[in-house]
Amino acid sequence: MVSKNQLKLIARLQQKKYRTNHQLFTAEGVKVIGELLAAQFKLHHLYYTEPVFESVPDPMKSLVSAAELSKMSALSTANNCLAVFEMPLSKPIVNRGLIVALDDIRDPGNLGTILRMCDWFGIEQLICSHQTVDLYNPKVVQATMGSLARVQVHYVDLPEFLLSSSLPIFGTFMNGENIYQQDLPKEGIIVLGNEANGISAAVENCIAQRISIPRFGRFQQTESLNVASAAAIVLSEFCRSL
Repeated sequence: MVSKNQLKLIARLQQKKYRTNHQLFTAEGVKVIGELLAAQFKLHHLYYTEPVFESVPDPMKSLVSAAELSKMSALSTANNCLAVFEMPLSKPIVNRGLIVALDDIRDPGNLGTILRMCDWFGIEQLICSHQTVDLYNPKVVQATMGSLARVQVHYVDLPEFLLSSSLPIFGTFMNGENIYQQDLPKEGIIVLGNEANGISAAVENCIAQRISIPRFGRFQQTESLNVASAAAIVLSEFCRSL
């Protein structure tokens, strides 16, 4: 049986300030939890309604009812297990290879999906502005489907970071150069902007090359692509010649 204090703590971890204060976050479902355990994320405690992860020591896991797990869950329909993990220590940014930078991405699903894209295309570092949604937001964690374990995510003053980097910087714009007609390098920083407003003026000033995904539709009236969809296309094109 789970205690009231445990329930209270887990409920509070849905809020960023409590995640930061406790340096803990939650993950749900066998897939996501399994990926984090395999990547040696430090488990704080595991709650489950049916036997899972037999290798987890008994003192670090608790059998709970479906009703109790539902109270802990950030999902509309609770899974069969929920884990609380410690946040890992941050590592230094390595300025090499391809790096994705996000300027004020607000939707948790978009951040989680972009992180999965980075994992798919072998991008090891994702740089986020301080205004970008928190990596450990439960909806972001779920949307990553475990890719959180393999991509380093850093929150920085984005203009300051871009100005300090020696890598070429590419930004995605509606009026940029056709990405399919560019000679794209094997190393560089790819900047993606806010869902509604695109790349901010401060970040735009740091960008050397503006690129865009051309519209092929007959009516040419589609306003824009979803940022996660755009990320998939751009990363595919950058990685095509690797």
